[in-house]
Amino acid sequence: MSTAYDYDRQSAAEAWLAKPLKLLIDGRHVPSVSGRSFKSLNPATEQVIATVAEGGAEDVDRAVAAARRAFEGPWRTMRASERGQILLRWAQLLRDHAEEIVELESLDAGKPIAATLRQDFPAAIDTLTYYAGWADKISGDVVTTRDDALTYTVREPVGVVAAIVPWNFPLMIGMWKLAPALACGCTVVMKPAELTSLSALRIGELAIQAGLPAGVLNIVTGPGRVVGDALVNHPDVDKVTFTGSPGVGRGIMKGAAGNFKRVSLELGGKSANVIFNDADLDAAAKAAAAGIFFNAGQVCSAGSRVLVQEGVYDAVVERLADRAQSLRIGDTLDRGTSLGPVISEKQMRSILDYIDIGQKEGASLVTGGERVGGRGYFISPTVFAGVKHEMRISQEEIFGPVVSVIKFKDEADALRIANGTAYSLAAGVWSRDMGRVQRFAKRARAGTVWINTYGYTDVRLPWGGERDSGLGREHGTAALENFTEPKAVWMNLNV
Repeated sequence: MSTAYDYDRQSAAEAWLAKPLKLLIDGRHVPSVSGRSFKSLNPATEQVIATVAEGGAEDVDRAVAAARRAFEGPWRTMRASERGQILLRWAQLLRDHAEEIVELESLDAGKPIAATLRQDFPAAIDTLTYYAGWADKISGDVVTTRDDALTYTVREPVGVVAAIVPWNFPLMIGMWKLAPALACGCTVVMKPAELTSLSALRIGELAIQAGLPAGVLNIVTGPGRVVGDALVNHPDVDKVTFTGSPGVGRGIMKGAAGNFKRVSLELGGKSANVIFNDADLDAAAKAAAAGIFFNAGQVCSAGSRVLVQEGVYDAVVERLADRAQSLRIGDTLDRGTSLGPVISEKQMRSILDYIDIGQKEGASLVTGGERVGGRGYFISPTVFAGVKHEMRISQEEIFGPVVSVIKFKDEADALRIANGTAYSLAAGVWSRDMGRVQRFAKRARAGTVWINTYGYTDVRLPWGGERDSGLGREHGTAALENFTEPKAVWMNLNV
């Protein structure tokens, strides 16, 4: 394992981490009402890197009240163009502090810093600037109904939003929720994952510095079973946007029913990456490896099932194993590292249990399948061959660097297997036959289908799935609909 980072040099991120980290409520940093705090660990070293305030129900009450005041006051009444300018200033401050934010994200979430620089941070900036541009362009329509009336629609902000963010992409997915909500004129109470609170707190500070009025963005850190539940059940929260597990998503839907909150959910995946005999095998295998091993497989759209046609099955398995064995595991702050740890000991144990289950079910462990080193939650990239569609490792979301390679006969068989799970988030297909890939894209149950590529996203395109993969869509204009309500206006002209 590589150890190129100089831990004796105190960076801006480490200087910031040295102080107790408080909640952000009504524009101020405040301790939790209870005075409790929790420790944040670096999953690569298992060392404590920060002490974070542990919020509770009373803190949620304070944050929601502040968000309501800001919504009814300065944020909603501000000119939309001014809101957009504040968001653009925020984006520039993020750029100015890029090194610090990226380091925080890498330390807190166990992400290789090179990948965070390449994807997470640029995607967060792109999202923020994209929706900043939308702030003064959200409009309604004039709808002709009759000659004696002027009838039109407007879109108004939905109100106070609870944004509950996961631990796998805390900065990027956090911005997926914050940017459109704020651009639409909503105010937000954000709950980062307890395991990864740091980047949220830092960018929250920079939002205040950019001129965001007090109460527009509030951040309450703490356990989901306390802070998350309090937000979901709060009568003055109008909307919940959540990314996480299907089990928690079901609980949120039940809790939101209390006052008929609007809900959008981006949940799990068991995505199929389908490789036909006529595919470019080198390109397909390279993308398939990236599609499962990126972020140590902790990606909702990870291509955790690689479906390979019989004629090229062995060749693809060999290529995947070679790529898995070539990945450099180690210090996340070393820019040469390509595979970091999983997020926690609990997650590591769950993944290792699934690897054991796969072997007991009869799948063949080609490479990997074990913990790496004695410190940090590292798991070697794992390739299973001989996987049957009905096996648990084929059906259940493992959320780790584990790929199941499944053999199929023909196009119909590939579609049957691809569509044969409870999830519908994403899928990929590799073939030189353009008719085949178009047929597959049409019939695949997936919110996104990649053809002869895998894993790309863009904030301008809708993102989400159905069934156990969630409810609604993020990104693009779909996000504007998530955070606004249409209103019809009827004006009598015979006055």
